[in-house]
Amino acid sequence: MAVHTQPLYAIKAELFKALAHPARLQVLEVLAADPGLTAPVARLLEATGAEPSALSQHLAVLKRAGVVDSTRTGNVVDYRLTEPLVAELLVVARAFLLTRLAETATPAQLDAARHLPALPGATAGAVLDAAEALFEDASR
Repeated sequence: MAVHTQPLYAIKAELFKALAHPARLQVLEVLAADPGLTAPVARLLEATGAEPSALSQHLAVLKRAGVVDSTRTGNVVDYRLTEPLVAELLVVARAFLLTRLAETATPAQLDAARHLPALPGATAGAVLDAAEALFEDASR
């Protein structure tokens, strides 16, 4: 008898839908870069440049997906990743991105990649160095 795995793929697809926005990915990378996997809303606003109402909507999507949760202390709301595995997913996604960029990146794109926040499990520099090596090979 075949195991019916379709519902599991549907759940995974919902997770990827929740991640499918640049501002949400940026929020997650800011959280992943923090040793406690947490950041106050003010830092998230500064990092993303989003309007407060737009950031609130993005955070709600991530919260509904179970990727982040929040705590309030007085007037300060802190968000945190619910699982360190999310940070690992971001490292893998960044490595994939930089590998793909290495094939077609402009110097400006590589420079922008240098300014991404460091993620646990792989420094942006180490991943970028690997991508630059590929970029150099591709340009020969």
